[in-house]
Amino acid sequence: MNILSVNKIREADEFTIENEPIKSIDLMERAGINCFNYIKNIIDKSKNVSVFVGPGNNGGDGLVIARLLANFDFIVSVYIIEISKNYSSDFTINIEKAKSVRSLEIKTIKQYSDFPNLNNQDVIIDAIFGSGLNRPADNLVGSIISAINKTNSIVISIDIPSGLFADKTQTSNDMIIKADVCLSLQFPKLSMMMPENDVYVGELHIIPIGLSKTFIDGVVPEAILLESSIITHLIKKRTKFSHKGNYGHALLIAGSKNKTGASILSSKACMRSGVGLLTTHLPSKAVLPLQTSVPEAMLSIDFSEDIFTEIPNLSCFSSIAVGPGIGTDKLTVNALKLLIQEFPKPIIFDADAINIISENKTWLSFIAPNSIFTPHLKEFERLAGKSSNHFERIEKQKELSKKYKVYIILKGAHSTVSCPDGSLFFNNTGNPGMATAGSGDVLSGILLGLLAQGYSSRETALLGVYVHGLAADLALRNQSHESLIASDIISYLGKAFKKLSHV
Repeated sequence: MNILSVNKIREADEFTIENEPIKSIDLMERAGINCFNYIKNIIDKSKNVSVFVGPGNNGGDGLVIARLLANFDFIVSVYIIEISKNYSSDFTINIEKAKSVRSLEIKTIKQYSDFPNLNNQDVIIDAIFGSGLNRPADNLVGSIISAINKTNSIVISIDIPSGLFADKTQTSNDMIIKADVCLSLQFPKLSMMMPENDVYVGELHIIPIGLSKTFIDGVVPEAILLESSIITHLIKKRTKFSHKGNYGHALLIAGSKNKTGASILSSKACMRSGVGLLTTHLPSKAVLPLQTSVPEAMLSIDFSEDIFTEIPNLSCFSSIAVGPGIGTDKLTVNALKLLIQEFPKPIIFDADAINIISENKTWLSFIAPNSIFTPHLKEFERLAGKSSNHFERIEKQKELSKKYKVYIILKGAHSTVSCPDGSLFFNNTGNPGMATAGSGDVLSGILLGLLAQGYSSRETALLGVYVHGLAADLALRNQSHESLIASDIISYLGKAFKKLSHV
């Protein structure tokens, strides 16, 4: 699903109006109907519905919704915030339509004292500002937003929480609606993917409004939100007479003293992701735990009892992942440097491997193109430097990918995948239960298994993050956010792959 800039969204509207063709007022009606169809199913008629609208087209959407709800026997009040007396033409038309509904109460808020006394059991529909807002909400409307946020009412924002910019950052003291539900029209907005805006967006739902597919297919998006429709066609079908040699031989370099679990989790995840053969290189003290836990994995035993200090013969491996639990000892640093020098194919770098490279940034120029980095926020900060917000962080991520021709998976809610060609993807699977030790080790194993099988680095990164999150979502059916552990994700990888294969 495309994520477009405000300007591109406006162009999509205009193209649809011109080429469908459809009048703008009818496109607004269509958007309102689709929002209404969603809203009527999530609230009951015992609730009073208060619809706050501004004078623009987002307010016009809100008026359509209010009229339809009133006609459907909801108790609805509309509050027009008089930010300006210059109403958009479609807003004006919808005001007249709304006035024709006798049960629909319409009031104007000209000053803060006009703000209604709301029952905390009410539902508020926020249609004050749309995605075109380019300056902070202040004065009267800022006060109204603040008052709405102080209620305990359920708040449903139309297109975007009022006060939130669609594709740029803003200050922490800006007045922004804190929505419980956001119904984003046709596209998610870039700001909705940012961690700092989670408190405003709430539960995000995309409401299709029938914008031109021709335009959408032809436009270059700001980013893409991964969906099953993008992922399913990536999965390679196995042939009847294939054998383990057809699915690659992977090398995992993981684990150190007191961190054997990282090598076990990564090894299990790799095996569950379809690799033909796996060799895990690890310190000698970790051999027994891994052999007991993952008997399917072959072993390459380091000379050291405790840490990674040497590399095996690399000639037989189709892919390599390095980093989970390896530590940052000087001997480990030297061994990682040698690995980068000796292996000409893409390598998956995770955890301490990223930390070591962050201390030796000149190595980045010698890393094989199309390698994959999987940092969490702090690891990325060590690699790319500090950022004041997630917008800035993403720009650094894209620049790093383009400069060194690598894929970077910045882990978190909506994990971000940046590509060497400058494209950017947000993952749309996963849940807060994944904030647990070992979850990243599982991802490294999945990626290694996929890369070994012959998936491209791009396919590996996209399919890997999606199936990782999907497995966690499936596991959550039998767990809670609190109880979910990394091993649960591995246990549901089979069901995740099966679900994608049958979509």
